Amino acid sequence: MKKRNIIDKLMYNETIYQQGISVDCVMFGFHDRMLKVLLSKFNFFHKWMLPVGFIMKEEDMDAAACRVLKKRTGLDNIYLYQFHAFGSTLRPNAKEHRDIMAKMGLTDVNHWMAQRFVSVGYCALVEYSRVNIRANTSEELRWFNINEIPLLYSDHNSIIEKALATIRTQMDVIPIGYKLLPEKFPLSDLRIIYETILGKELDRRNFQRKILSTGYLIKLDEYHRKTGQKPTVLFSFDREKCEEALQSII
Repeated sequence: MKKRNIIDKLMYNETIYQQGISVDCVMFGFHDRMLKVLLSKFNFFHKWMLPVGFIMKEEDMDAAACRVLKKRTGLDNIYLYQFHAFGSTLRPNAKEHRDIMAKMGLTDVNHWMAQRFVSVGYCALVEYSRVNIRANTSEELRWFNINEIPLLYSDHNSIIEKALATIRTQMDVIPIGYKLLPEKFPLSDLRIIYETILGKELDRRNFQRKILSTGYLIKLDEYHRKTGQKPTVLFSFDREKCEEALQSII
């Protein structure tokens, strides 16, 4: 889609959208033993941002978040949930927002896009290999390591931090890693996810004892073999127990 088409859609279809509210999606993936976040950037603007979208007037908010992510990843049935509403009077950043609108040719200060927006944050956990990035010609999409995120548009850095803080409060309740890891994985990969989210190293033996006591994991009679290293036992998640636990926070 060319930039002109985006402008036309925003200018002439304003009656379609619920004005003053948007959805910002924090999508986490795990690859090469690193937790990652999917970010988006307009080709005509210099800052990266979260995948965002507006809510159609005849559309549920959850459905809007699913649509925003499906458009960019090709995924249906994404595990995502609301984690916070962002309604500061300082958002969006006025200068950055004016810059974006100017580059899009939108100069009317009364245009619905120029008004204050409250955003509802959605957190999505996906297996990295399932994502098929689908950027259009006006947008770039890229995975960023969680510890290498640049200065983002508006308050999007704070939104990511809030998403991580929310996950930290849930780590004793839900099986973190269930939607991030493949069907079979070494326990060290799960430990890395926990360490990244918590921001600290964990004792390997204590972590193993605690995580196995949850009942979410199944030890397999299979091994991960890497050249020059000892074979590592593989695990999988008990899907029934994990799905039940995840439903408790939606």
